[in-house]
Amino acid sequence: MVGPYRGLFSTPGVKGFVIAGFLGRMPMSMLGIGIVMLIEALTDSFAMAGAVAATVNVSYAVAAPLTGRLVDRFGQARVIVPFTLAHGAALAGLMLCAELQAPVWSLFAAGVVAGASAVSLGSLVRARWTHLLAGSAKLHAAFSFESVADEVIFVAGPALVSALATAVNPYAGLIVALVCTVVGTIAFAMQRGTEPPVRRGEKHSGTPITIPGIALLSCVFLAMGAVFGSVDLITVAFAEEQGAKPAAGLLLASVAGGSLVSGLWYGARQWKISLRRRFVRALGVFAAGLTPIALIGDVKIMVPALFLAGLAISPTIITGYALVERLVPAHLLTEGMSWVSTAVGFGVALGAWAGGRLTDVFGASNAYGFSFACAVLAVIIGVGGSTWLRTPIPQQ
Repeated sequence: MVGPYRGLFSTPGVKGFVIAGFLGRMPMSMLGIGIVMLIEALTDSFAMAGAVAATVNVSYAVAAPLTGRLVDRFGQARVIVPFTLAHGAALAGLMLCAELQAPVWSLFAAGVVAGASAVSLGSLVRARWTHLLAGSAKLHAAFSFESVADEVIFVAGPALVSALATAVNPYAGLIVALVCTVVGTIAFAMQRGTEPPVRRGEKHSGTPITIPGIALLSCVFLAMGAVFGSVDLITVAFAEEQGAKPAAGLLLASVAGGSLVSGLWYGARQWKISLRRRFVRALGVFAAGLTPIALIGDVKIMVPALFLAGLAISPTIITGYALVERLVPAHLLTEGMSWVSTAVGFGVALGAWAGGRLTDVFGASNAYGFSFACAVLAVIIGVGGSTWLRTPIPQQ
């Protein structure tokens, strides 16, 4: 299984941007949970906690395509350093407002700035892989590796932030997330040797979202994001409902663990069927895997159930990014990938908000039904518009 990944790191400079990129995007699994646990501890309301977390995600989703376009036009380093510094300052402001018990609107204001200035580092890392390996069969392994790295983050991040928030204080998780973001992203920006060049001769008019396949993928990932956002919040509430709040990190890590295992397996295989067919099949497995969690009321049983629910996540995301790489012109690639991130961000925001409301009204166990419904919606959209996902380049 390790074989296909061995040759990825022989290119000079790869190890540097991979390590920095890993550290810089660690907070993507920590920020939402950290905000939920902090605000819930202060207000005793999952609805309020979900609303603040959703504000961050919506702001990020709105700004991500613009950030991607700026990166395509001016280069990664020139854009992400000032954005990251602004993001760090906004997170610090959010925690300060919480500490000083400032008006509720100040939490939302800080959340807007924090989200709008967040950098889609996963898209930038994948753009570097595409620049280095374009046209090579190794690109599939590289995208698979990055998806596995994402899942390692989603295994470690929730457990770490939950432990810090419960064992140290509610602010500790966000402080660690802030440090990882600033240090990792600036270190990533300093790796100039692997940075994709700015294509100054290319016209930057138009936007990838007008490509039918990208629009379809964005809708699918919007629904998937709603699953991610709702499952994250509902699972924290489920653990508390069952009298095992410290187990929230373990439960969330189970989802990521399933995705990690499937990502390793998926990336190690040489696939003969098309990307389009792989994507549709992975979506079907994704929806099927979520069925059991709406029927379980015990923490111990929920751990393996969430592991199974996570098995289809990595293959779906890996294939989705590969489709973007095939469907979008090279000079708009970062923006194209940012539209996927935007869709996920909007979905996570919707899921966090809806999950919080449904949890407060119906209880955590019943609220999982919303997550399953969103997964079914993703399948319906993906299957219904799959003809738009035919890639112009033959499969290798």
